[in-house]
Amino acid sequence: MEIKWNKRAIKQLLDIVEYLEDNNLTDYASKIEFQILHKIESLPKKLEVFQIDRLKVNNDGSFYAFEISNYRISYRISKNEIRILRIRYSSRRPFTR
Repeated sequence: MEIKWNKRAIKQLLDIVEYLEDNNLTDYASKIEFQILHKIESLPKKLEVFQIDRLKVNNDGSFYAFEISNYRISYRISKNEIRILRIRYSSRRPFTR
């Protein structure tokens, strides 16, 4: 199963890393980036190991999410792919864009 990223999710990950690096947290930025990417790469082997995304309105059961160090990663499983939809700091209000 192929992993694909939404452009917004890519930008969000890059923004997170850049923000941490700009605030002299370079080691932490590298650690978070590695942990997120490693977990995403393992998704095809563990498909539905994470919880259904409880914050997704009208979730048809194909939207999932997990957290790493207060960063929430949302993704969708379809027949042929896993699509990374969003990465955000989870202490933000859930419905803030």
